[in-house]
Amino acid sequence: MTTYQEELLPGTRRALLHRIAVAQAEGRAPSLVAAVVRDGRAVWHGARSSVDGHAPDENVQYRIGSITKTFTAVLVLRLRDEGVLDLGDPLEKYLPGTGAGEATIAELLAHTGGLAAESPGPWWERTPGSLRPGLDDVLGERPLLHPVGRRHHYSNPGYTLLGALVEELRGAPWEEVLEGEVLQPLGLERTSSQPQAPSAGGWAVHPWADALLPEPVEDLGRMAPAGQLWSTTADLARFAVFLAQGDDRVLSAESVREMRTPAAPAEASDVVEGATYGLGLQIQNRDGRLIVGHSGSLPGFLANLSISIEDDVAAVVLANCTSGPMLSAVAADLVRIVAEAEPRVPTPWRPLREVDPAVIELTGQWYWGTQVFALRMTADGLVSLGPISGAGRRARFRAEGDGTWTGLEGYYAGERLRAVRRPDGSVSHLDLGSFVFTRQPYEEGAEVPGGVDPEGWRGIGIAH
Repeated sequence: MTTYQEELLPGTRRALLHRIAVAQAEGRAPSLVAAVVRDGRAVWHGARSSVDGHAPDENVQYRIGSITKTFTAVLVLRLRDEGVLDLGDPLEKYLPGTGAGEATIAELLAHTGGLAAESPGPWWERTPGSLRPGLDDVLGERPLLHPVGRRHHYSNPGYTLLGALVEELRGAPWEEVLEGEVLQPLGLERTSSQPQAPSAGGWAVHPWADALLPEPVEDLGRMAPAGQLWSTTADLARFAVFLAQGDDRVLSAESVREMRTPAAPAEASDVVEGATYGLGLQIQNRDGRLIVGHSGSLPGFLANLSISIEDDVAAVVLANCTSGPMLSAVAADLVRIVAEAEPRVPTPWRPLREVDPAVIELTGQWYWGTQVFALRMTADGLVSLGPISGAGRRARFRAEGDGTWTGLEGYYAGERLRAVRRPDGSVSHLDLGSFVFTRQPYEEGAEVPGGVDPEGWRGIGIAH
């Protein structure tokens, strides 16, 4: 049986090391650490440091900034899955009087709640959270800058509200809920709200000189759910596996897939760049590869977690500098290096355990007007319908147990597919949200809306 090698090939490991070495040197980072995940586990760790003979390992903590938001989103999705709330509920239902209550929970998760990007007052990342003890201090007098639900506008106060929501519904501090519901079940023992030794110090690097300045480390207080956490490459590698596969102790595979699904209207510039946002996760097109994850930054630290679900490869990159290396590009390159050098080995093809003759009867060639489609049974128990060649609408469908199927993606998401049968039981056509698919193009006698010309197909000589 062909499987992945347990370790990466030497040439792949050298290419990964070269990439982070270039990033650390050109980005002038005091230290930079990275990990690569494949097939559900970390398969490579690397580090570069400005200190001779000493490089941090996969257990040294760095501050991860806004990757914290993904953890907060997981807590909110858990509440939804338990039936405690609905993502379509307005915030006002649970936290009245904030001034931002018309935004739904889903909109806050996707940064479409219309809130300001930052908290008013002093730069919140470099000042004590005690300056913002209440939600009104975080939101200010004018919480909403944009119409709710109309625009993706990244908002740190929005995730502060989500953290407050978790506290309200759980009756416990955000940090305590996170520890019990996510960190412990996933074994993230080196992820915490406060630094735990060994941890890296945060530095600012002078833009015009090779000189360092220590950055302050502040407790973000109320804004902790937006960016407080410290973690390691080893822990974030485990978290990447969870975001790709789910874990029923925390969130199902279906729920993490929902987090990875675009949920925000993109700005025009985002459309050009191929970027959007899900529920607590950034989604990007990197040279034709779909990358999901999150970046993070706080004074003295940069962080990035990038996952390619299709390639089954993820990368984590952490650095202890305020600016310098573009970690999102570095992480995407680490994913690309492994995916291209050692492509994913498909699992062996196996026939279905059981075959429904009524479904087999429907497989094969269908026509929507004159466009040729194929309906197939898939090994995961679904059916797929899409053009035989070229671009067009395609989707997978889930059986509902009553002879119909529900679309799972794209144009047909949520739409119902059913086989329409004649009085004798034979299949007349497929109906998909009122679209009729027939076995022949504009099949004579089929229930094609508008009817079929009785003279049938003709040559140009008699066309008029």
